[in-house]
Amino acid sequence: MNIIDRTLSFIAPGIAVKREKARTEIVRQQAVRNVTSQLIGSSGSNGRGYGKHGASSSKSSMLFWQTPAGDADVDIHQNVPKLRERARDLHMGTDIVAAAHKGLRTNIVGTGLRLNPSFDAKFLGLNEVKAEELRSAIQREWSLWADTTKCDAAGLSDFYQLQALAFISTMMSGDVFALMPSKKRPWSIYDLKVNLIEADRCATPPEKTVIDRDLIQSGVEVDADGMVTAYHFSNRHPGADGYNLTGANEWVRVEKYGKRTGRVNVLHLFEAERPGQRRGIPVIAPIIESLKQLSQYTSAELAAAVITSMYTVFITTPADEEGGSPFDGVGMDDDDLDGTDNVPGSNGDEIKLGQGAIMRTDPGEDVKFADPTRPNPNYEAFVRAMLKQMAAALELPYEILTKQFTSSYSASRGALLEAWKMYRMRRSWLSKTFCQPIYEEWFVEAVLKGRIAAPGIFDDPAIFAAYTKAEWHGPSQGLLDPTKEVDAAVKRMENNLSTATRETAEINGGSWEDNVRQRAYEKTRLKELGLTESPSGSATPVMPSEPSKEGDADNDDEEGGE
Repeated sequence: MNIIDRTLSFIAPGIAVKREKARTEIVRQQAVRNVTSQLIGSSGSNGRGYGKHGASSSKSSMLFWQTPAGDADVDIHQNVPKLRERARDLHMGTDIVAAAHKGLRTNIVGTGLRLNPSFDAKFLGLNEVKAEELRSAIQREWSLWADTTKCDAAGLSDFYQLQALAFISTMMSGDVFALMPSKKRPWSIYDLKVNLIEADRCATPPEKTVIDRDLIQSGVEVDADGMVTAYHFSNRHPGADGYNLTGANEWVRVEKYGKRTGRVNVLHLFEAERPGQRRGIPVIAPIIESLKQLSQYTSAELAAAVITSMYTVFITTPADEEGGSPFDGVGMDDDDLDGTDNVPGSNGDEIKLGQGAIMRTDPGEDVKFADPTRPNPNYEAFVRAMLKQMAAALELPYEILTKQFTSSYSASRGALLEAWKMYRMRRSWLSKTFCQPIYEEWFVEAVLKGRIAAPGIFDDPAIFAAYTKAEWHGPSQGLLDPTKEVDAAVKRMENNLSTATRETAEINGGSWEDNVRQRAYEKTRLKELGLTESPSGSATPVMPSEPSKEGDADNDDEEGGE
């Protein structure tokens, strides 16, 4: 108790008691705050479980990590235009990004996913003869459409090139759209066309941004149940000249399914990561910042190495006492320095380094060069470490991303097998979302035009699915050790773990049917030419058999006996 409290206790005991109670309450509240801070403040929201670790909001490493929750619209749709712009910029100006995109396209699509009709002959009641006739008809008619540019609405690519374009556009921009209009054109048997639309052209019309905000996000319209019902496309790309001019662009609403037929009008290729997500993001989105910084670092190292490689001599001369030019005696007249011409190797006040250049400076100035420190010995190790992390984000082994197989056979094969897990997954995704729907639309037109016989195809969805069932095979992963891998394929077939059709497609991307047909022809021709095929596969002439000497002796004995 201080002097004031003692004084008040004699003069005004009531006030002293109130002061003591107030002091006690202050101490109690402070104690409560201290306990609360220890239980809650040091470990996030509740001081238990993840609140002491990943959800902590008071640890120094977590203090400034504020991550407000957002739905797919807030986290993705509002940011995807900027992600697309930056991803494309990195593709155009960064070698490793271009290598990643094109490497995925080459390994997953390559020369295209090829059709292998696998209709259910048993369910359809087709015998072997009818099944072979149907298979031949499908392959023949499909080639008339898919192997030519007549399948493309723009008339530039065949179906397999469209696959590659759609895939790399999806990887680069996050998604791509494919319309399937019917357009009659001369010399085109089939009217079905594929029209690819870049992701930027699908956006919410300006007049719909406020009115139908909940139903239309980033150009994708849904109903009350969340089912996609339509897409909104602009007739011009937002990056085109004149896009923002009045009346320069028009918006078209395209329903996903036709009202009368129920056929698919729009194919939307993207990989969803969250429920409620309507648009895709570029495959490099998680590592855009790292890629940009690595690109800047590489450019800086390259510039430093170029500058270091330059050998430039700076000559300083004392000024002439009588006002002469400091460049007298070095092959330059005073008239050359009248201000109308720049000193060779310079641009105004700027001095340019060059290969073996000689630069002159003002009198009394001195230039010193530091010891060359390029190339940086740590550059390769640092870049390699960064690329390993980026490759993991792309689901690629480092060796595949950089095309450097410097390890053992087992390590290289392990890298290939790991990469092909992702390749097969994305190949299956492409076949289901792009190839198969287009094939089904083509099949319907082929039946309607009477070019393929498929009785009852429109009577039952099960019959339709049985007729249009197909497999899509792409390029093989290549063989590190052909002997071992072919032997393994043979064993899988012998033990009914695989089929000849699948193994042929996996090994070299060929067709088992075509191979067997061609091999039968080759064997027939060899026989016609009097040749036979040795076990090694080479042709050797067929020699007429001759009786052995022992046989001749027996015959002589028999004749003599008679």
